[in-house]
Amino acid sequence: MKTIKLLVSAALIIAGFNANAQLTGEQIIEKTYNLPTGEDQSSTLKMTLTNKQGKQRLRVIKQFTKDFGEVEKKIMFFQSPADIKNTSFMNWSYNSDKNDDQWIYLPALKKIKRISSDSRSDYFMGSDFTYDDLGDRKLNADIHKLLRTETINGKDYYVVESISKDEDYMYSKTITWISKDTFIGIKKEFYDEDGDLLKILSINKTEEVSGFLIITNSEMKNIQKDHTTTISLSDIKINSGISPSKFTERMMTRGM
Repeated sequence: MKTIKLLVSAALIIAGFNANAQLTGEQIIEKTYNLPTGEDQSSTLKMTLTNKQGKQRLRVIKQFTKDFGEVEKKIMFFQSPADIKNTSFMNWSYNSDKNDDQWIYLPALKKIKRISSDSRSDYFMGSDFTYDDLGDRKLNADIHKLLRTETINGKDYYVVESISKDEDYMYSKTITWISKDTFIGIKKEFYDEDGDLLKILSINKTEEVSGFLIITNSEMKNIQKDHTTTISLSDIKINSGISPSKFTERMMTRGM
């Protein structure tokens, strides 16, 4: 499942699905992975960081995404607080097996830094999301197994375990709860290299916008650090015709 799709959108358009058929873990994840999201999307993102003492920090970000067919591009511009204003981040996710390209612009240094593969496990701007979480986890990068089905608050879910084929991957496995109706993941557990529970991603709210079911509130909780990042979306616009020139290194230094 693409974690980055959890910070953007998912469509409530499922065709040709037989509810009585028994799907495999890979088929379930594939349906989630391939949910339509529109050609482009923009939104205002509020990121609230809460530490173990309950102290909070708020960050406001303007984000844009666009599907170019062979690659999906995303760019984020930090609006506040003042000490990180004009910081920007860009991610290009490819439909091929090619790894994502990622860049971050730090205005204090007036420099664009390319995120190396060795830095993908670093946490993004003090949040509980790593750079890897913000990218595209390829469908064939993991072995997916349907563990069971569960009914929660009257709704049915698949519970799928995904184990990385790469022994050096930062997570030994993830477990995802996926709605049987919409194929949207509503919870995801991340386990560290020792097999211990590290983080839990929870989807708290979804809303329909322009015919798409959008995740508008989610929370990533780091169990081991007792630290939480809550993300809420507003001012959502879909298929508004965002210019391709928005997704360039030059734009990262210029801001919105």
